[in-house]
Amino acid sequence: MKREALGAGVAFAMGVVLIAGGAVLQRGVSTWVLCVPLAITCAGVVVRQRAPLASLGLGVAAVAIDAFVGPSLATVLIFTDNLYAAALYGPARFARWLLFITAALAVAAGAVAGLFAEDWRMLAVMGVQAGLVLVTPVTTALVLREQRDRAAAERVRAEQVAHLAELDRQAAVAAERTRMARELHDMIANHFSAIAIQSTAALSRKDLDAATVRKIMESVRENSVKGLAEMRAMIGLLRQEGDDPAEATRPRLADAETLVERVTRAGLVAELRIQGLPGELPASVDLAGYRILQEALTNALKHGDSPVRAVISYEVGRVLVSVENAVGGRGARLPGAGAGLIGMRERASLVGGSFEAGSSGDGDLWRVVAVLPTADDQALPVGGWDRDREPVVGSRGEGERSPSVLEVRPEGA
Repeated sequence: MKREALGAGVAFAMGVVLIAGGAVLQRGVSTWVLCVPLAITCAGVVVRQRAPLASLGLGVAAVAIDAFVGPSLATVLIFTDNLYAAALYGPARFARWLLFITAALAVAAGAVAGLFAEDWRMLAVMGVQAGLVLVTPVTTALVLREQRDRAAAERVRAEQVAHLAELDRQAAVAAERTRMARELHDMIANHFSAIAIQSTAALSRKDLDAATVRKIMESVRENSVKGLAEMRAMIGLLRQEGDDPAEATRPRLADAETLVERVTRAGLVAELRIQGLPGELPASVDLAGYRILQEALTNALKHGDSPVRAVISYEVGRVLVSVENAVGGRGARLPGAGAGLIGMRERASLVGGSFEAGSSGDGDLWRVVAVLPTADDQALPVGGWDRDREPVVGSRGEGERSPSVLEVRPEGA
């Protein structure tokens, strides 16, 4: 408000200077009477932002009075600011109508002047002058208004983009927490399932000798130590700066033999077959295959029975991980939370692979098959296995080595 009042005072002072200098059309009235319409237009300048339509009304009234007593150049010049303020700060619809009204008045003023002067040149001169006074301020205000509205729209859009980015960040955090929970489940479930089964067996049997109890306790200790070591390795990876984890601590499908040996120590007969030539796998595929194999063996340990057969088949553009075990007739050894199959399916999906699990044959076998792509352009079949046949593996070409078979059986089996 103070800024507008200061501007109005400066405009009034400059107008008085113009009136005193003779920038008026004499009508036989006192020169200082022209200061009255000048003061009214300056009052419109004071309220130009708070009440733009009132500012225009004051300007119109002042120009009408000035037309009878003058007119004066100062009042006309300040009236252009009244028009500008009404078009800039007033309602958008009124601003558009104001453009049409001022354009019509400019044409009418030129036509009237040319009619009374009986000279077409007067029509052009008066039309141009009226256009400068009436149309130019409104047009300038409309252009500035459009720029201001566009800037406001861009600000809103930027806020929406920032909001969407924040939502994406929160979703990424939630997804990362879900992956971490899945990692913890996969790492700990296998070890502690074996610990629970072995400790339960040791407690339920009263006829075990000291050597057998010692062997069971050694297996329990080994699973505990390995579980803690994997937890420490994961925490270390999470604390590392950068995106690339240390290669030495990343679980690999090459470590599948250790997983199978761990199952045999828990009392099941397990067999591991490796078909094809193992090659360097993408880190995500390697980790996903290892975790799927680990979870499938854990489920076989908890819910299944011997024999357990694991197959890792390296084919062109993909790797196939299959685990098959007999269905235990006495039911599940340990209750499950239902997260194992979901986790395996999601891990396969995250790397663009396929996953299936279910009973095969006459229902006496449970089979888990995951097909993981190792090349971006490799198309994967839906399903990837036949329930009534062996898992699908690639044929060996000339020069390839024979499939390696590792069969480990517990003592006495």
